[in-house]
Amino acid sequence: QAQLVQSGGGLVQPGGSLRLSCLASGFTFRYYSVVWFRQAPGKEREGVSCISGGDDSTYLADSVKGRFTISRDNAQNSVFLQMNSLIPEDTAVYYCAADVHYYCSVDQTYDLWGQGTQVTVSS
Repeated sequence: QAQLVQSGGGLVQPGGSLRLSCLASGFTFRYYSVVWFRQAPGKEREGVSCISGGDDSTYLADSVKGRFTISRDNAQNSVFLQMNSLIPEDTAVYYCAADVHYYCSVDQTYDLWGQGTQVTVSS
């Protein structure tokens, strides 16, 4: 059974850091593009970052560029979102999603989804 299980997240003060993990099982993870979305209350879902299954190229939204980093470890079947210099505007539920796309894009559809994890940035 293909699934994504997320870990990480929580409450952090502004300026702090968190790392989100997305662990895949039940499928050949290496060839899948993985995207991180977030959704804050009352706001539209935002594509934050993605990493391609074909060539490991990455994308970061302007809102997080310079602060967030996406990476993958295929030996661990995992993708990570390192979030530094967090600001209150980063508060949201974060979701990882995966699908067989050579190049990733936050505008594509993704069939596999993680359960979501809350990130709260507050003093």
